Amino acid sequence: MATQPRVVLIGAGIVGCALADELTARGWTDITVLEQGPLFATGGSSSHAPGLVFQTTGCRTMTSFAKYTVEKYTALTMDGKWCFQQLGGLEVATTPERWTDLKRRHGWATSWGVESFLRDPGECTRLHPLLDPDKILGGFHIPSDGLAKPLRAAEAQARRAMERGARFLAHHKVTGIERGGRRVRAVVTEHDTFAADIVVSCVGMWGPRIGRMVDLDIPLVPMAHQYAKTTPLKVLQGVNDDLSEMSKPLLRHQDADLYFREHVDRVGIGAYGHRPMPISADDILDFDVAPTMPSEIAFTPEDFETSWDAAVDLLPVLGDSKVEEGVNGLFSFTPDGNPLLGEHPGLDGFWVAEAVWITHSAGVAKAMAEWLVDGQPGIDLHGCDLNRFEDVQRSPGYVHERSCQSFVEVYDILHPLQPAERPRPLRISPFHERQQELGAVFLEASGWERPHWYEANADLPEVAEIPARNEWASRFWSPIAGAEALVARKRVAMFDMTPLKRLQVSGPEALTFLQTMTTNQLDRKPGSVVYTLLLDEDGGVRSDLTIARLGENRFQVGANGPLDLDWLRRHLPPNGGVHIADITAGTCCIGLWGPAARKLLQPLTREDFSHEAMGYFKAKQAFIGEVPVTAMRLSYVGELGWELYTTADMGRRLWDTLWEAGQQHGVIAAGRSAFTSMRLEKGYRSWGADVTTEHDPFEAGLGFAVRMNKGYFHGRKALEGRSEDTVSRRLTCLTIDDAHQVVMGSEPVFAGGRPVGYVTSAARGYSIGKNIAYAWLPASVAVPGTPVEIEYFGERVQAVVAAEPLFDPEMKRIRS
Repeated sequence: MATQPRVVLIGAGIVGCALADELTARGWTDITVLEQGPLFATGGSSSHAPGLVFQTTGCRTMTSFAKYTVEKYTALTMDGKWCFQQLGGLEVATTPERWTDLKRRHGWATSWGVESFLRDPGECTRLHPLLDPDKILGGFHIPSDGLAKPLRAAEAQARRAMERGARFLAHHKVTGIERGGRRVRAVVTEHDTFAADIVVSCVGMWGPRIGRMVDLDIPLVPMAHQYAKTTPLKVLQGVNDDLSEMSKPLLRHQDADLYFREHVDRVGIGAYGHRPMPISADDILDFDVAPTMPSEIAFTPEDFETSWDAAVDLLPVLGDSKVEEGVNGLFSFTPDGNPLLGEHPGLDGFWVAEAVWITHSAGVAKAMAEWLVDGQPGIDLHGCDLNRFEDVQRSPGYVHERSCQSFVEVYDILHPLQPAERPRPLRISPFHERQQELGAVFLEASGWERPHWYEANADLPEVAEIPARNEWASRFWSPIAGAEALVARKRVAMFDMTPLKRLQVSGPEALTFLQTMTTNQLDRKPGSVVYTLLLDEDGGVRSDLTIARLGENRFQVGANGPLDLDWLRRHLPPNGGVHIADITAGTCCIGLWGPAARKLLQPLTREDFSHEAMGYFKAKQAFIGEVPVTAMRLSYVGELGWELYTTADMGRRLWDTLWEAGQQHGVIAAGRSAFTSMRLEKGYRSWGADVTTEHDPFEAGLGFAVRMNKGYFHGRKALEGRSEDTVSRRLTCLTIDDAHQVVMGSEPVFAGGRPVGYVTSAARGYSIGKNIAYAWLPASVAVPGTPVEIEYFGERVQAVVAAEPLFDPEMKRIRS
């Protein structure tokens, strides 16, 4: 590819315009933007969006997108007119549950660096005088939230891009994408063909149409969302003008699934409380035949009746008005509510930036431009990556069901452990029926049913030792989980590890490939197991892997998910010397851990499982009873034991064999909740929660997995000169003495009275008798013994920095 690539952006909505601006600002000027409609009221979601920008969510990445959008659009004007007004956002609570949740949201804002305030009813009505103060308990106020003018912001960015050399072409409907081998070559429209080295689809609700042109599933569903405007209100006469449009903060009434803004002397009301109204991308009308615009369909007043009643109840002044006009406006929803960003897994040069709301548009464009120009974004995008979904999560039925659920849950109070209810069950391990017999309480992740605890363990005497916790942390939890953790430390437990991603890497160049891709030394004898890292070019941690060398040219890789498989496949040598297969579905795994694990296992096999014959981080093939297994002496709970892998058809027999033999040793089945507690007691990191691409190994406490002296590996150059002594921040262990206060993650951490970091993972440490939280903190604060505070639902919880690991620091148990 030439230094100056030929880039074609499909779609001139706010995302396409913002991306053209960001790319040309970085020196890429051979940019063509193709739009099927007119410029710049293209007929997509940008054309009808009311422009409200509320920045705060529980996701750091999404909030960062919104922060940049506010910053950029505030500084942007077009023909002397504003593109963004920081009027503030006010979210009000009418129920105790919502008021409690607004305190949690205030914590998120503090964690992510967004200034915010909790307001009492009187302060809320002073900010927004139309409110009925008797109906609200308080509010969450973000002064920098505000109103975007989407079409104006889009055109302003497009003008800047055109000044730098980009061109925008209206009425160019894309009809095809030309390919040459595995690379994109050109975009074909009704009028012309445009050669391209890079193509980015920014068409939003039309995404599935463009995706089909390149055999790519775009997992989004266009959904109608109601927005209505009232008749003029006397109370607003003379308050606003046509230029300013509004003067009060944006208003959210999430208890009724509503939001509000002024339109000069009228009030606009958006509603999410109605039934989901999905539409196929194929049924969206073209611009030339749509009655108004393609993204607007006829308003259905009957769906708005409940919303109108709730609006009048909160803003009594609306009782003197009525709905004058309304629209069911289309925009995109995905199965998890996040955007779809990234490159086609099978067609180099074809990228997507879809399902992006106005709120996040500039931030997404910046990240995409960094990704394209610099080779990687400057922000963690794993939760937005196009390739994050498992195959089952891309099925049409799954995408439709979960996207509709995303719509329903837009304003719901969701617990971090709360699983979706449908469609389930999808993926089950071979042990599922046995787990059901034991009363497993299943949550769900990546389509897998995952036991979190077992009701069969309710009679364990250790249950009585587990302290009560606060109401929020008690949801999707049971003291049984604590008992399971204690029993695993005392005797032995069986953990279902089947949902973890497993890859087989083989071929004559397999070792060289994995050595190049990862940080640790893999050139060891067959039977060795190594913990290692995947890095970005700038040294950020893409993932952590456990790699077992099972033969000279055969490796089993324990990975974190589909993104690891995608990353490795993109870097395969072209000569066919390496083969990668996802073996997860055809295999299963039991983690057998606890002091009695060897006593249980050894009588079942002729292989020697003594410490001398099979040390820590070693692997061997064996028969457990009649079951052929790959046994790896690993433990992510800090106890003696093995991960035992076999084929799915033998899984039930493996479970039954271990279960029967374990009765004399007091074996139990233990769930994910106990596992999480035990891993935090040992200080084991969870990629995606504790560590992402925004962190290097030394900051994350993973420097032990880096071998700078082994030769080249991906990201090595960026680590030169770095060490644990040079870092400015650290992933830090905190302990909390108050047993009642089990935090959940994303809470802000204070030192010296000011916010300095945020919590990543947290749990009760049942074995150590303290609550545990891991947090990113400045290195100057991350010193054992330093007192800090964690803001939890508006209260300050006392914590202290602790040396890690908290449990068995000499590693005696795991190496016994």
